[in-house]
Amino acid sequence: MENEVLLRMTGICKQFPGVKALQNVEFTLRRGEIHALMGENGAGKSTLIKVLTGVYPKDAGKIILDGKEIAIHSPSQAQNQGISTVYQEITLCPNLTVAENIYIGRDKTAIVPWKKFNHDADELLKSLSIPARAKQLLGSCSLAVQQMVAIARAVDMQCKVLILDEPTSSLDDHEVEMLFSLMRRLKQEGVGIIFVTHFLDQVYAVSDRITVLRNGELVGEYKTENLPMLDLVSKMMGKELENLSNISVGHDKRATVERPAFYQAEDLASKETNPFSFHADEGEVTGFTGLLGSGRSECVRAIFGADKVSGGKVRVHGKSVKITRPKQAMKNGIGYLPEDRKRDGIIADLSVRDNIILASQVMQGFFKPYSRAEAEAFADEYIKALQIKTASQDTPVGSLSGGNQQKVILARWLLTHPQYLILDEPTRGIDIGTKTEIQRLVLKLAEEGMTVTFISSEIEEMLRTCSRLIVMRDKHVVGELTGEQLNQSEIMRTIAGGEEQ
Repeated sequence: MENEVLLRMTGICKQFPGVKALQNVEFTLRRGEIHALMGENGAGKSTLIKVLTGVYPKDAGKIILDGKEIAIHSPSQAQNQGISTVYQEITLCPNLTVAENIYIGRDKTAIVPWKKFNHDADELLKSLSIPARAKQLLGSCSLAVQQMVAIARAVDMQCKVLILDEPTSSLDDHEVEMLFSLMRRLKQEGVGIIFVTHFLDQVYAVSDRITVLRNGELVGEYKTENLPMLDLVSKMMGKELENLSNISVGHDKRATVERPAFYQAEDLASKETNPFSFHADEGEVTGFTGLLGSGRSECVRAIFGADKVSGGKVRVHGKSVKITRPKQAMKNGIGYLPEDRKRDGIIADLSVRDNIILASQVMQGFFKPYSRAEAEAFADEYIKALQIKTASQDTPVGSLSGGNQQKVILARWLLTHPQYLILDEPTRGIDIGTKTEIQRLVLKLAEEGMTVTFISSEIEEMLRTCSRLIVMRDKHVVGELTGEQLNQSEIMRTIAGGEEQ
């Protein structure tokens, strides 16, 4: 029965030192339902999921599955109860086959029946319309297919509750629709799906109900069709949302003002991208845009020297310079916030303070370490300036929410007082409120004269912040848009039919 309650969490409380992460939270999942769990970073979504899957013990409350109260003390216990999670970062083994990833650890006999497993895996993949083969290496599959294989593993283990934690953040539109088709199929088969995402359009495209958390408390549960998007955002933030169009301060006007170039590249190339020419002017926000894999991130990595540069000429303030390594870029006043904050940005086990001072300390030299008092003063300044939510400077940065981790990396580069700041996906996977803060900060820095290059997968965000867009396709620059050309249809037209430059 579609409206039958499958999972009920009541009175859930969880406290960490100095932080009440969950306070009497209620959550209900029905059989055959896709239920979006929404809230800003730090609202309690991840904590609630970790309580449900046995990563964290709850301090109070009940978990009732299929009408029976259950105790979950570990992820394996959760899985045995029929609760499976597929995370944003793939947790399978890319060097193993699809079948091995589906069945690994599930047969304790001396001789593993791989012939049977391969046959069963092919049948399972076929039944779920997943475009993969049992004997295919998982690493040869796209990220979307790898996500779907993780879901197939959960389905084969008779999962009743499937938790999808930011599954679409690295997927293009076609891959997202593939994943949504699989979710709808599982919904029809009676699986209850908890969908965690920051993409509001996707919530309305696929979910039946929405539960909103804020500051560790339940705001409410709503039918998706009865909750307009603006109301959803207001409930997440706890206030009426300002029209985001108001944060733009006239980028069309800024584009017409002639400014001296801070950075110029001619036929710059790396092992990851084809030669391109580019300039970024003082007080200007430029952007690289294009479809996933178009080469936008590879271009800024070449600018910063993060990828091996294979050719081209570079000028900073009109003077020829050599930038083949990040430290050379830093010495020329360039900072870079990378696309993958977990892999290339934060050092999770170090404190917030140590992460903030890292780049500045590199520039000063490790034989001239900052004193404890200096480091604390720097950290305190930027924690306050960027409103970083942390219990203390000593908190490991890996324990912060994604949005606050991003602010820590921003603080790291602002502490170096860069003249040119490159931000690659600075708002990916963070809440709408923090996104707005970062967009405002970008425009403020440009107004103060800083040169900024901004990359985002969300075209609307690029249009709000950038005065000039470099359009990429297949690792080539295919267009440059300014002024009245800065609209979504022109960007898509350029991507589809632009001439290589």
